Amino acid sequence: MPLFDSPELAPLAHFLTSLAIGLLIGLERERNPSAKAGLRTFSLVAMSGTLAALLSEKTGAPWLLGAGLLVLGGMMVAAYTKDEDEDDPGTTTIAAVVLCYGLGALVWYGYTQLAVALAILTTVLLYFKAEMRGISQQLSRLDLVSILQFAVLSFVILPVVPNRGFGPYEVLNPHQIWWMVVLISGLSLAGYAALRIVGQRHGALLTGLFGGIASSTATTLAFSRHGRADPGLVGMATLVILLANWMVMIRLAIEVAVVAPGLLERMLFIFGGGAGAGLLALYFTVWRRMDNRPDAPSLEVKNPTEIRSAVTFGLLYAGVLVASAWLSDLAGSGGVYVVALVSGLTDVDAITLSSLRLFGLGTLSGHQAATAILLALLANIAFKAGLTLAIGGANLARRALPGFAAVALGASLGWLLT
Repeated sequence: MPLFDSPELAPLAHFLTSLAIGLLIGLERERNPSAKAGLRTFSLVAMSGTLAALLSEKTGAPWLLGAGLLVLGGMMVAAYTKDEDEDDPGTTTIAAVVLCYGLGALVWYGYTQLAVALAILTTVLLYFKAEMRGISQQLSRLDLVSILQFAVLSFVILPVVPNRGFGPYEVLNPHQIWWMVVLISGLSLAGYAALRIVGQRHGALLTGLFGGIASSTATTLAFSRHGRADPGLVGMATLVILLANWMVMIRLAIEVAVVAPGLLERMLFIFGGGAGAGLLALYFTVWRRMDNRPDAPSLEVKNPTEIRSAVTFGLLYAGVLVASAWLSDLAGSGGVYVVALVSGLTDVDAITLSSLRLFGLGTLSGHQAATAILLALLANIAFKAGLTLAIGGANLARRALPGFAAVALGASLGWLLT
């Protein structure tokens, strides 16, 4: 008979899981010489949580679980306050011990996967103390404001807006519109934060990648100016611009995966074709010819979570959504394609999300939505290529246009294969 089939030994699996959780967190704490809890302590604490939960359930006395937590917390506080000369007050280790106890209880109550995931996240937080402190010290007041504004967008405004259709064709769902605002703001904030933390310090490569996530248009504009102002920076500016616009494929793929995963397989042909052709062009026309790759000049990107910017994007998205639905009803898919070409010139996100929304409502077929997104992408590439020529001059445009053309051609070939 298998070991865990025995009624008396069936709970052993829970205790073994708790033991693994305690060992994982305790292993990290062993690295800290001032910590008064390590492998053995955390392992025992996790199993104590499981045992307390078991006893609470079997005896019908839920207070046992809370009592165990109080006793454990008191012991840890006493252990640290006894040594008043210690530089480390031990608050992090005490908090980790308390959490470990709770994770052990979660295992008994059947939340094993949640407990394991939280244990891994806890270990990551403990391990990367120095890196997280360095990041926090690099954050400016504007960066903190950006994070707080994103929190307001996500956790204050989003939950309270109504979740039903309004307006023409009932396509205006405030909750869904604001969710799109949160999605775009989150992607832009990730690129903005990456630029602030590691972007410029690690040169043109990361500046192009993160700049493309934050704002490919702003990156194209800024480095077109750099390329025109200093002919010695033309190669580097070309690299950053093409990388930023290559990242648009990744950004749009994420949007499709989140909003309309059923369309992702079809869209991967388009985005994959554009990304693959763009990489080849980037390597042969720019990367291989650069003898040295200097650090990129500073790239200033506007706060992507500013309330005014968020509202502006929400209004743009809603307007494109209504126009697409109206023209689709009036002129069929041709009307949506016109909106895609016009709106895609300056903002490919709005028409992409609008097309995905109409696909979800059944107004557009998968092929029509993919075509609209492709047209918006092509219009956006054309606009940025023109921006490079107008702002950066003929020398920069001559080096960047093959990369733009390769992305457009690759995406179009991918569309033909769908």
